[in-house]
Amino acid sequence: MKLGANSVLFGGYEMETAFQYLALSGYDGIELSAIPGMSEHLVLDRWQEIVPDAKRYAQEYGLELLAIEQPSQDPATMEKAFQAASELGIPVVNCGPGGKTGDEESLKQSIDSLGSLAEMGGRYGVTLCVKAHVGAAIWDTPTTLRAMEAITSPWFGIDMDPSHVYRAGENPVEALQAVVHRVKHVHIRDCKGRQQGPGSPELQANGRGDIDLIGYLRVLHESGYGGPVDLEIIGAKEYPLEKCCIIAAESRGHMQAALQACGAR
Repeated sequence: MKLGANSVLFGGYEMETAFQYLALSGYDGIELSAIPGMSEHLVLDRWQEIVPDAKRYAQEYGLELLAIEQPSQDPATMEKAFQAASELGIPVVNCGPGGKTGDEESLKQSIDSLGSLAEMGGRYGVTLCVKAHVGAAIWDTPTTLRAMEAITSPWFGIDMDPSHVYRAGENPVEALQAVVHRVKHVHIRDCKGRQQGPGSPELQANGRGDIDLIGYLRVLHESGYGGPVDLEIIGAKEYPLEKCCIIAAESRGHMQAALQACGAR
């Protein structure tokens, strides 16, 4: 497994700052945030001018470019994300499921949209991943399985985030076992309590919450998963730099220890 972090943790700073301090924290790679309002890192309307910088930072700081995250299913936006990923050699673009929990028509529309976008991604050699998201059409294991059954494209995969599954009332370790054969990306963070939001950034740090992340990583290891495991901490845009660095380093240490505990490192 490759340990990375989403640059959104450093959303209040320049993209190079994320590269610099994630490298110092010991990460293997980075997921580029293309999330409007949360960062100004990979701005998709200007991806052609940003790509050379991202390539240079990756080389300078020794970080592998692991994924891109942007939430929209808008086809024009997604095509820009796939184009940027292809140019950067990034294998995965993560997007949100959209829609509304408990609405059957919304779920069908989300699945149809994701199927079409996966085919678009395939034309660029990039895999589209989606995760169960509290409040969205795909929000738990049963709805994730519905998407997996309906979308057979090899360019579609599951992005598994234990914090959303936990807040959906499930056991993330058991939920992962049900879908791991289609998992191609992992967003990881902790969570204290089962409220709708993930909590403050410091409580999202691995080891600060209630989720069995050691068991979660053990399932990934025992299933032979070798893809990215990217820390995704949201809400830190106004944080001072030292707090962002502490969250990054603490979480990476927890992940490293968890992988060592299950014999993965």
